[in-house]
Amino acid sequence: MESDQRLSSFFISKKPFYLPVGNEIELAEIAYSHCLPLLLKGPTGCGKTRFMEYMAWRLKRPLFTVSCHDDLSTSDLVGRYLIKGGETIWMDGPLTLAVKNGGICYLDEVVEARKDTTVVIHPLADDRRKLPIEKLGIILDASKEFMLVISYNPGYQSVLKDLKPSTRQRFIAIDFRYPDEEHERKIVEIEAEIDHGLSANLVKLGRMTRRLKEQGLQEGASTRLLIHAGKLIKSGIDVNLACEVAICQPLTDDEELLNGLKEMIKAVF
Repeated sequence: MESDQRLSSFFISKKPFYLPVGNEIELAEIAYSHCLPLLLKGPTGCGKTRFMEYMAWRLKRPLFTVSCHDDLSTSDLVGRYLIKGGETIWMDGPLTLAVKNGGICYLDEVVEARKDTTVVIHPLADDRRKLPIEKLGIILDASKEFMLVISYNPGYQSVLKDLKPSTRQRFIAIDFRYPDEEHERKIVEIEAEIDHGLSANLVKLGRMTRRLKEQGLQEGASTRLLIHAGKLIKSGIDVNLACEVAICQPLTDDEELLNGLKEMIKAVF
């Protein structure tokens, strides 16, 4: 086992706020009890990461989160040799730590990682539940408490940025979408600590931006961006400015689209 001090930092001691919108909690708990890996599909900022933080707290397991990118190597996940104090030591990566300590390894936006890197999760995502560490010449058996979770955004799918069938067919998949209007309003109200009317208007604005996808906007405002705007407004920032810097500017650099978004703000507020 790793040192208690290092491992303790991966436990979530305070209950994260998460408002369920379907049966996702029940499905995740059943998947965990049967040692099944989990795939979360959904747009940016819809609550996938917060859901995993909540589940880690609920299951009382350490959470090892990896934000995947195109330079992510197998060593980043499994571990590598490092020089420390004139000695060569082995340092476990987050995937190895999760396997050894019965934790949850969450690979966020897994399609961003190189395909040759994600192959390492295959023996962990089927009945074998094993992690080969070639540099050490060992194979680790995952305990019953270990859980593998990956996520990705189907909206950015392409031939080059997609999960291979050999990977995705190992997982139980939960489809995450933006919450319905009432759920989203409540989430924004609680997270940003603002009143009902303001949260309702922010959600209305967010839903209007999501309809612009057919007019060139790659993706509409996420629930996360609406919360950001609410926090700025609560801090005294003018509503129009808060919505512009927290919602419009993060969504696009296109002047025509920006002008259209600003008109939406005026119409709502």
